[in-house]
Amino acid sequence: MSDADFGVDTEEQHGGWNRDTILSIPVTVQVVFGGASMPVSQLIKLGRGAVVALDRKVGDPVDIVVNGRVVARGDIVVVDEETSRLGVSLTEIVGATSRQDGVVGAA
Repeated sequence: MSDADFGVDTEEQHGGWNRDTILSIPVTVQVVFGGASMPVSQLIKLGRGAVVALDRKVGDPVDIVVNGRVVARGDIVVVDEETSRLGVSLTEIVGATSRQDGVVGAA
């Protein structure tokens, strides 16, 4: 398979941009466990030990967000028990049309 099979254009097609340049662009990846909405009056009362109820349940998939767009979903897994490190096992890759609907912060 060639780069064209994966939608990667060659340097000649984009006036000097090559695949390595594009692949080296940094992106921000976030794993979103859930969210909550509350009035400012409640927010300013939060302190150490306060619990904020999220809009997801235990066992619900989490969203993998890249540069503000949901690109996948997955399950939380323990990567290293000694250091208590967590990771995400991808269970779904979100299609392009679904990604547009899942933009974080979109109305």
